[in-house]
Amino acid sequence: MTRDHTAVQPRQGNGRPVLSIIGLGKLGSPMLAVFASRGFRVIGLDVNEKLVELVRNGRAPVVEPQLEELLSAHHSNISVTTDYDDAVRGSDVTFVVVPTPSSPDGTFSLRHVQAACEGIGDALRRKSGYHVVVVTSTLLPQDTHTGIMPVLERRSDKVCGRDFGLCYSPEFIALGSVVRDMLNPDFILIGESDPRAGQVLEDIYRRTVGGHVPVARMSFENAELAKIAVNTFVTTKISYANMLAEVCEKIPGCDVDVVTSAVGLDSRIGPKYLKGRMGYGGPCFPRDNVAFSAMARRRGATAVLAEATHVYNERQVTRLLDRVRLALPAGGRVGVLGLAYKPDTNVVEESQGVKLAQALVREGVPVVVYDPLAMENARVVLGDAVEYASSLAACVERSRVLAIATPCEEFRRLAPAALARNPRRVVVDCWRVLDADAVRSVADYMTVGKGTGATPPAGGVSSPAAAPASRRTG
Repeated sequence: MTRDHTAVQPRQGNGRPVLSIIGLGKLGSPMLAVFASRGFRVIGLDVNEKLVELVRNGRAPVVEPQLEELLSAHHSNISVTTDYDDAVRGSDVTFVVVPTPSSPDGTFSLRHVQAACEGIGDALRRKSGYHVVVVTSTLLPQDTHTGIMPVLERRSDKVCGRDFGLCYSPEFIALGSVVRDMLNPDFILIGESDPRAGQVLEDIYRRTVGGHVPVARMSFENAELAKIAVNTFVTTKISYANMLAEVCEKIPGCDVDVVTSAVGLDSRIGPKYLKGRMGYGGPCFPRDNVAFSAMARRRGATAVLAEATHVYNERQVTRLLDRVRLALPAGGRVGVLGLAYKPDTNVVEESQGVKLAQALVREGVPVVVYDPLAMENARVVLGDAVEYASSLAACVERSRVLAIATPCEEFRRLAPAALARNPRRVVVDCWRVLDADAVRSVADYMTVGKGTGATPPAGGVSSPAAAPASRRTG
């Protein structure tokens, strides 16, 4: 099969191709805004008319920092529709940004991606000229080749690599910082059907993030495995740090922050995600370990590290529950601060704070909860089993034991004086966001990752210059 490697003919006078985004949810709407902010004309599509109307009016359809500002500031570059013909035939490159929910066996379901590709394929059948389709949803190896490309070819009656291009290019982002992460990626990952499609996509990203960001281009299968491998490696690093925290708690004088700050100085390890705090949560990390393990088993391989990471993460709430139980007097109420899985988002999926509240309720402990963004979503999960405080101050006031489950900026600003009460309140600061000495003056202060009697080191860790790489040991 011969392939035409000529470039896509741009539809804009500024030399940029027109882009379409299928799916205007947690990732799609920030992607729309980011591309628009870089001068691309972007067409957004969603089957949910409410989301379409919000974007049409320059409003953010999801809670995400900077999103509404970008949508409003670059509104002239954005149009929205519910019609696939409008989106696909009016653009040169289409990004598919829809969920791949977990199947009962732990792998990812392609039903939403395939439904989107049916609509794209139908539109491509009626369109002349080369078009690139980019799938950003997280997939498993061979999903693009066996589950997505055949749908596009069948519905379009065209040949991938000749009549249209196909890429798999997942984002490496976290909710609560999607815009920032999209504009400042560590690297761009592209699985490509052919060099022409990959080059079109690379050029788009170069115009978006600049020329300094590495771009890794490869086959579909390698890109699919690389994406999920990154996520499972990061979760392993998080769990390793949490293991260190648990060990530190058993050794008088040990402090996980001191240990991990030293360990992270080794360039083979690095400091990112090496923080002994709480377990990981959210819509990606937990399920990706499960999916990686299921994929490996299905192919006759083993993924013991991914399985162990998942098991260890599942027991982190039990560890936290034990510390809260130890501090709780009979009849006392526990206040849980932080219900989203991380700050600056309202997503409560696999949230450690929600799981803690549920565990306390199962033990008959009265619980009051507060989160600056996630109260509505948490109510769907927790129902009437807990009390809902209207403010941080109200949650503190009604609690005998206070557990800080996310490092929200609002919680960091909590004044020690607000914690004073008689008898003394207990504060379990899982993220060590408060001034320990100031809090101890008015309340009993507990945290994770510190052994009894642990004290900060005099002077902390010295300059990296004192320990050159050439003298590393171990």
